[in-house]
Amino acid sequence: MTRDGTGLSHFDDRGQAHMVDVSGKPVTDRVAVAVGAVRMTAQTLSLIMEGRAKKGDVLSVARLAGIMAAKKTADLIPLCHPLPITKVALDLTADPALPGVRIEATVKTSGQTGVEMEALTAVSVAALTVFDMVKAVEKSMVIEGIRVILKDGGKSGRYEAL
Repeated sequence: MTRDGTGLSHFDDRGQAHMVDVSGKPVTDRVAVAVGAVRMTAQTLSLIMEGRAKKGDVLSVARLAGIMAAKKTADLIPLCHPLPITKVALDLTADPALPGVRIEATVKTSGQTGVEMEALTAVSVAALTVFDMVKAVEKSMVIEGIRVILKDGGKSGRYEAL
């Protein structure tokens, strides 16, 4: 619980938004893993997997976009701290059962605050990139299920989604 009793750390005692002061927190190794998916028709997924998308290699471009986005999270989300990211890895996997592309991002740092937002941003931008690259053939794609499934390090310890 925060001093104002709300449990929301990004608000001060007067309810004003502010960046959390992490200067007193120890530097620890931290990791976050986020996932999401882009659901599409089987035909669109085949187009991606066979390398027939007019804009190029969809999964490679989306992977790079996700990595770049993780590094820019503090520029995109106003109250995020700029962090010394030590690893960003994205896995984009075709899933015919969905059908669509499943996305997983792992982000690591040694710092005073976690990297959940960086992992979520990486997945989000990778999904948006997939959408952008094949929207000409399918506008009905759905980006879904973006969430943190693992967070470790820092005072609050480990979190794993069920």
